This record gives sequence, structure tokens and C-alpha cells, in this order.
Amino acid sequence: MTTQTSSGITADLRVLSTEQLPTPAALSESVPLSPTARDTVLSGRNQVQDILSGKDSRFLVVAGPCSVHDEQAAIDYAGRLAALAEEVKEQILVVMRVYFEKPRTILGWKGLIYDPNLNGVYAIKEGLERARKILLAVNEKGLPAGAEFLDPIVPQYLADLVTWSSIGARTTESQTHRQMASGLSMPVGFKNATSGSIDIAVNGIRAAKAAQAFLGIDKNGQTSVVNTAGNPFAHLVLRGGEDGPNYEAEQVAHAQDILTAASLDPKLVVDCSHANAGKNHENEHLVFENLIEQRNQGNKNIVGCMLESFINPGSQPLPSDPSKLEYGVSITDPCIGWAETEQLLRAAAKKLS
Repeated sequence: MTTQTSSGITADLRVLSTEQLPTPAALSESVPLSPTARDTVLSGRNQVQDILSGKDSRFLVVAGPCSVHDEQAAIDYAGRLAALAEEVKEQILVVMRVYFEKPRTILGWKGLIYDPNLNGVYAIKEGLERARKILLAVNEKGLPAGAEFLDPIVPQYLADLVTWSSIGARTTESQTHRQMASGLSMPVGFKNATSGSIDIAVNGIRAAKAAQAFLGIDKNGQTSVVNTAGNPFAHLVLRGGEDGPNYEAEQVAHAQDILTAASLDPKLVVDCSHANAGKNHENEHLVFENLIEQRNQGNKNIVGCMLESFINPGSQPLPSDPSKLEYGVSITDPCIGWAETEQLLRAAAKKLS
């Protein structure tokens, strides 16, 4: 038996409301790219691209909190990281992890863009503006920024401030994200799938390197057909999976064989957290130190790594009263603390000299 709605309406039956956002152009005008930030982005992208192409022999380290939830703490961390980046710059290129979108397995806090006040109210307009201001502040310290792009509309608002980006393990198989990556202006890393599959990420890289045409929006918010040239700097990020870590020398060599068989450059980045650390931040240093050793033993195709790092170690649940949060502690995945971050990067710089 067919049930018919009394109103006869067939669209938007479960949409409660819609709210217009400022266009990407309008947000960029209200929070403009400063000359210093522009120089940081352009220089950062060129340096990452040179590392990926083998022109620069330094090691890339993308370090920062699992997610940004507190502007003050993020900018505090950025100041510390900028000083450390200057100290180790001869051996290591440091990019700050500045993540505003968090994929959720079921439900949970989805990131500063969506819930900037940590209260379950999706103030997305405010979240976009605050995210752009944080990225601007990080870049104005001379520190390049890295981000994961989850919603394909978000890059139009923020991508001009991003040096390196990633496609997460949950979305690496998504055609929408592969298409989006093909048009991104910065290098983009595809993480292996949560299952551990590298082939899925390799297929994503191949798709992102190709020209694509898809639906999106332009800077004026107009729905458009987006035609891309393909992203030549798409690359693999190993993050472990359901079958365990994949950062050991034999596993890295296997991943590089898969890349080579697909006619792709065997250069890759390794995530020191997530499944590679057994979801335990206290294991991140083991992964990091192992990668530096592999580099020193001759595998220069391990071009970089990711570290989940914040001011204070560990993580904390999001309380009903956000004012009770501990300063500089992650509210998503646990991170190593600042003292350990300094120690790891300084030791690595010496070993890589």
C-alpha cells in the first residue's frame, strides 16, 4: 500500500531549515590573505613539492593536535612549533597540522568548523570564519599549515591558506574526494584505508593525478562544473589498519612495490599515530624513531611523517561545560606533549645531519 503525504510535497521532507553562508569570496575578503601568509603558503608548497619530487632531501614532519578546538592553545602551539621549525630547518621541514574537520564513525564532535563553541550548536558560519583566522595566524608566524579536507565545499573557503592536505582513511575510496583532490592547489596525501588496504589509496592517487570534471561551487558560491588538470603531487600516507601497523621496513617496502607497480613514485609519508601506534600516543615515538632509522639506512623514499602533538599529552572527554577543559589537551585522539615533540625533532635533526 502506498502512503501519500497530505501536502503533496516530494522534496526536503526531512530538512528542518537551511541557512545561507557567505560566499568563499566574501569570507576571503573579510579575512584576507596577508602578504606574509601568502609568502608562507607559496614557499611551503614549493618546499613540500621539492621533497616529494626528490629535489629537496630534507624530511617532512606534519605535527600538531589531532584537531583544533581552542584558538588560544592552537596559536600558542604554533608559536612554539615555528621556533622549533627554525631550529631544525636544515634537516626537517615542519608543517603544522591544523585540522578543523573530524570524520566520525557514528556520532561525536565533528570539528571546529561545525561546532566552534563545543556545545552541539552547529554554528558553521562562525566556525568557517574562526578556522580561517586561525590558519591566517599560523601562516603569519612563517609556519606552513596542513589540513584534512572532509567536506568538498570547505576548500573554497580555506585552501588558499593550506600548504599540505590529506584525504583521510575513511574517505580515501570516495570518488567525490578523489575528484576534489585533483583540483587542490597543494600536495595531497591519501591515507591507506581503515582496513589497511594500500590498493584503495593507490587508486585514489591515480584518480587524483588525472583531469576530472565534477559538480562544485565557485568563489561566488555558484553551483558549477569544476574542470581540473589533476594533482601531480598526490602521494601515499601509511597509517596502519585493522590488520595492524604498516611502518616497519618490510611493510614500507611492500607499499613502495605497490606504488611502483602502479607506475607511481614510491615516495610516501608515514603517520606515526592511529593504527601505527596502536591508538596509543605513548607509542608514537617508536614509529618516529623507526622511520628516522630507515631513512638513515638508505630508504630516502620515506619522505616524511605525521605526529599528533599538542601542548600537553593525552586527551580528555568533551564536558558539558567547555570552560572546564584542561588547556592544551586534545579532545579527540590523544597526542604527545610539547616536551616530547621538541626532544623527538631535535634528536631526529641530529641523526639526519
